[in-house]
Amino acid sequence: MPNSVIVVGNPANTNCLTASKSAPSIPKENFSCLTRLDHNRAKAQIALKLGVTANDVKNVIIWGNHSSTQYPDVNHAKVKLQGKEVGVYEALKDDNWLKGEFVTTVQQRGAAVIKARKLSSAMSAAKAICDHVRDIWFGTPEGEFVSMGVISDGNSYGVPDDLLYSFPVVIKNKTWKFVEGLPINDFSREKMDLTAKELTEEKETAFEFLSSA
Repeated sequence: MPNSVIVVGNPANTNCLTASKSAPSIPKENFSCLTRLDHNRAKAQIALKLGVTANDVKNVIIWGNHSSTQYPDVNHAKVKLQGKEVGVYEALKDDNWLKGEFVTTVQQRGAAVIKARKLSSAMSAAKAICDHVRDIWFGTPEGEFVSMGVISDGNSYGVPDDLLYSFPVVIKNKTWKFVEGLPINDFSREKMDLTAKELTEEKETAFEFLSSA
Protein backbone atom coordinates (compact mmCIF):
# COMPACT_ATOMS: atom_id res chain seq x y z
CA MET A 1 0.00 0.00 0.00
CA PRO A 2 2.19 2.91 -1.24
CA ASN A 3 1.57 6.32 0.36
CA SER A 4 -0.05 4.66 3.34
CA VAL A 5 -1.18 7.17 5.99
CA ILE A 6 -1.82 6.06 9.58
CA VAL A 7 -3.39 8.55 11.99
CA VAL A 8 -2.97 8.11 15.75
CA GLY A 9 -3.69 11.52 17.32
CA ASN A 10 -7.18 12.00 18.72
CA PRO A 11 -9.86 12.35 17.54
CA ALA A 12 -8.12 9.75 15.41
CA ASN A 13 -11.03 8.69 13.18
CA THR A 14 -12.14 12.19 12.26
CA ASN A 15 -8.56 13.46 11.95
CA CYS A 16 -7.91 10.61 9.52
CA LEU A 17 -11.03 11.41 7.48
CA THR A 18 -10.04 15.09 7.38
CA ALA A 19 -6.52 14.17 6.24
CA SER A 20 -7.99 12.01 3.48
CA LYS A 21 -10.21 14.84 2.24
CA SER A 22 -7.23 17.20 2.33
CA ALA A 23 -5.07 14.90 0.21
CA PRO A 24 -7.35 13.72 -2.63
CA SER A 25 -4.41 12.51 -4.73
CA ILE A 26 -3.90 9.65 -2.24
CA PRO A 27 -6.54 6.88 -2.51
CA LYS A 28 -8.90 7.03 0.47
CA GLU A 29 -8.32 3.30 1.07
CA ASN A 30 -4.69 4.15 1.93
CA PHE A 31 -5.77 6.06 5.04
CA SER A 32 -6.32 4.25 8.32
CA CYS A 33 -6.49 5.18 11.98
CA LEU A 34 -5.29 3.26 14.99
CA THR A 35 -7.87 1.19 16.86
CA ARG A 36 -5.36 -1.62 17.37
CA LEU A 37 -4.61 -0.37 20.88
CA ASP A 38 -8.27 -0.92 21.80
CA HIS A 39 -8.19 -4.29 19.99
CA ASN A 40 -5.13 -5.34 22.02
CA ARG A 41 -6.76 -4.17 25.24
CA ALA A 42 -9.88 -6.21 24.53
CA LYS A 43 -7.75 -9.31 23.92
CA ALA A 44 -5.86 -8.66 27.16
CA GLN A 45 -9.06 -8.37 29.22
CA ILE A 46 -10.35 -11.70 27.89
CA ALA A 47 -6.97 -13.37 28.45
CA LEU A 48 -6.80 -12.05 32.01
CA LYS A 49 -10.27 -13.36 32.78
CA LEU A 50 -9.46 -16.83 31.41
CA GLY A 51 -5.89 -17.11 32.67
CA VAL A 52 -4.32 -17.40 29.22
CA THR A 53 -2.03 -15.11 27.20
CA ALA A 54 -3.34 -12.42 24.84
CA ASN A 55 -1.84 -14.42 21.96
CA ASP A 56 -4.33 -17.18 22.77
CA VAL A 57 -7.22 -14.82 21.91
CA LYS A 58 -8.11 -13.86 18.34
CA ASN A 59 -10.82 -12.17 16.28
CA VAL A 60 -12.07 -9.62 18.77
CA ILE A 61 -13.52 -6.57 17.00
CA ILE A 62 -13.45 -2.89 17.80
CA TRP A 63 -16.35 -1.22 16.00
CA GLY A 64 -16.55 2.51 15.39
CA ASN A 65 -14.78 5.41 17.01
CA HIS A 66 -11.55 5.47 19.01
CA SER A 67 -13.49 7.02 21.89
CA SER A 68 -15.63 5.98 24.83
CA THR A 69 -18.42 4.96 22.40
CA GLN A 70 -16.30 2.31 20.69
CA TYR A 71 -17.81 -1.17 20.87
CA PRO A 72 -15.49 -4.08 21.73
CA ASP A 73 -17.25 -7.15 20.34
CA VAL A 74 -16.26 -10.73 21.20
CA ASN A 75 -19.24 -12.50 19.64
CA HIS A 76 -16.92 -13.86 16.93
CA ALA A 77 -13.76 -14.16 19.01
CA LYS A 78 -11.96 -17.43 19.73
CA VAL A 79 -9.67 -18.48 22.55
CA LYS A 80 -7.24 -21.38 22.78
CA LEU A 81 -7.86 -23.37 25.96
CA GLN A 82 -5.89 -26.53 26.68
CA GLY A 83 -4.95 -26.81 23.02
CA LYS A 84 -8.53 -26.46 21.80
CA GLU A 85 -10.04 -23.39 20.13
CA VAL A 86 -13.43 -22.36 21.49
CA GLY A 87 -15.67 -19.31 21.29
CA VAL A 88 -15.06 -16.66 23.94
CA TYR A 89 -18.73 -16.60 24.96
CA GLU A 90 -18.68 -20.38 25.33
CA ALA A 91 -15.43 -20.26 27.33
CA LEU A 92 -16.48 -17.49 29.73
CA LYS A 93 -20.18 -18.27 30.21
CA ASP A 94 -20.59 -14.77 31.68
CA ASP A 95 -22.99 -12.74 29.58
CA ASN A 96 -23.32 -9.98 32.17
CA TRP A 97 -19.58 -9.35 32.32
CA LEU A 98 -19.15 -9.45 28.53
CA LYS A 99 -21.97 -6.96 27.95
CA GLY A 100 -21.15 -4.79 30.95
CA GLU A 101 -17.81 -4.45 32.71
CA PHE A 102 -15.77 -5.80 29.80
CA VAL A 103 -17.21 -3.21 27.37
CA THR A 104 -16.80 -0.25 29.73
CA THR A 105 -13.28 -1.32 30.79
CA VAL A 106 -12.05 -1.35 27.19
CA GLN A 107 -13.91 1.88 26.35
CA GLN A 108 -12.40 3.73 29.30
CA ARG A 109 -8.99 2.07 29.53
CA GLY A 110 -7.06 5.04 28.16
CA ALA A 111 -8.58 7.43 30.70
CA ALA A 112 -7.97 4.92 33.51
CA VAL A 113 -4.28 4.62 32.61
CA ILE A 114 -3.84 8.41 32.55
CA LYS A 115 -5.61 8.71 35.91
CA ALA A 116 -3.42 6.02 37.49
CA ARG A 117 -0.04 6.99 35.98
CA LYS A 118 -0.60 10.69 35.27
CA LEU A 119 0.81 9.74 31.87
CA SER A 120 -0.64 8.30 28.68
CA SER A 121 -0.08 4.68 27.68
CA ALA A 122 2.62 5.64 25.18
CA MET A 123 4.38 2.26 25.15
CA SER A 124 1.11 0.36 24.56
CA ALA A 125 0.25 2.78 21.75
CA ALA A 126 3.69 2.32 20.18
CA LYS A 127 3.27 -1.47 20.30
CA ALA A 128 -0.17 -1.14 18.68
CA ILE A 129 1.25 1.05 15.90
CA CYS A 130 3.91 -1.61 15.24
CA ASP A 131 1.19 -4.31 15.12
CA HIS A 132 -0.89 -2.18 12.73
CA VAL A 133 2.03 -1.49 10.36
CA ARG A 134 3.30 -5.08 10.52
CA ASP A 135 -0.10 -6.42 9.45
CA ILE A 136 -0.35 -3.92 6.58
CA TRP A 137 3.10 -5.01 5.39
CA PHE A 138 2.98 -8.77 6.00
CA GLY A 139 -0.78 -9.44 6.03
CA THR A 140 -2.99 -10.98 8.68
CA PRO A 141 -2.50 -14.63 9.64
CA GLU A 142 -4.80 -17.15 7.99
CA GLY A 143 -8.10 -17.36 9.84
CA GLU A 144 -7.53 -14.14 11.78
CA PHE A 145 -8.80 -10.61 11.42
CA VAL A 146 -7.86 -7.35 13.12
CA SER A 147 -9.52 -4.01 13.87
CA MET A 148 -8.62 -0.93 11.88
CA GLY A 149 -10.26 2.45 11.32
CA VAL A 150 -10.89 2.63 7.56
CA ILE A 151 -13.27 4.39 5.20
CA SER A 152 -16.78 2.94 5.08
CA ASP A 153 -18.43 2.22 1.74
CA GLY A 154 -22.05 2.31 2.88
CA ASN A 155 -22.46 -1.40 2.14
CA SER A 156 -20.88 -3.02 5.20
CA TYR A 157 -22.69 -3.66 8.48
CA GLY A 158 -25.12 -0.77 8.09
CA VAL A 159 -22.42 1.85 8.65
CA PRO A 160 -23.13 5.10 6.74
CA ASP A 161 -21.01 5.85 3.70
CA ASP A 162 -17.84 7.94 4.02
CA LEU A 163 -17.20 7.54 7.74
CA LEU A 164 -13.77 6.62 9.07
CA TYR A 165 -15.00 3.70 11.20
CA SER A 166 -13.24 0.78 12.85
CA PHE A 167 -14.11 -2.53 11.20
CA PRO A 168 -12.77 -6.08 11.26
CA VAL A 169 -10.41 -6.45 8.29
CA VAL A 170 -8.14 -9.00 6.71
CA ILE A 171 -5.02 -7.85 4.90
CA LYS A 172 -3.29 -9.52 1.97
CA ASN A 173 -0.77 -8.11 -0.51
CA LYS A 174 -0.77 -4.83 1.46
CA THR A 175 -4.49 -4.38 0.77
CA TRP A 176 -7.21 -4.55 3.42
CA LYS A 177 -10.69 -5.96 2.93
CA PHE A 178 -13.73 -5.93 5.19
CA VAL A 179 -14.58 -9.20 6.90
CA GLU A 180 -18.06 -9.65 5.49
CA GLY A 181 -21.09 -11.62 6.60
CA LEU A 182 -20.61 -11.74 10.37
CA PRO A 183 -24.02 -12.01 12.09
CA ILE A 184 -24.83 -8.96 14.21
CA ASN A 185 -27.19 -9.32 17.18
CA ASP A 186 -29.47 -6.59 18.53
CA PHE A 187 -27.10 -5.63 21.37
CA SER A 188 -24.22 -5.18 18.92
CA ARG A 189 -26.40 -3.29 16.43
CA GLU A 190 -27.34 -0.73 19.07
CA LYS A 191 -23.71 -0.19 20.13
CA MET A 192 -22.49 0.02 16.52
CA ASP A 193 -25.15 2.60 15.62
CA LEU A 194 -24.33 4.69 18.69
CA THR A 195 -20.66 5.03 17.78
CA ALA A 196 -21.57 5.71 14.12
CA LYS A 197 -23.83 8.56 15.29
CA GLU A 198 -20.95 10.09 17.24
CA LEU A 199 -18.66 9.83 14.21
CA THR A 200 -21.29 11.44 11.97
CA GLU A 201 -21.57 14.37 14.39
CA GLU A 202 -17.77 14.71 14.60
CA LYS A 203 -17.54 14.65 10.80
CA GLU A 204 -20.16 17.38 10.43
CA THR A 205 -18.38 19.60 12.98
CA ALA A 206 -14.98 19.05 11.36
CA PHE A 207 -16.26 19.79 7.86
CA GLU A 208 -18.03 22.95 9.04
CA PHE A 209 -14.69 24.13 10.39
CA LEU A 210 -12.87 23.20 7.18
CA SER A 211 -15.39 25.01 4.97
CA SER A 212 -15.12 28.19 7.03
CA ALA A 213 -11.31 28.12 7.26
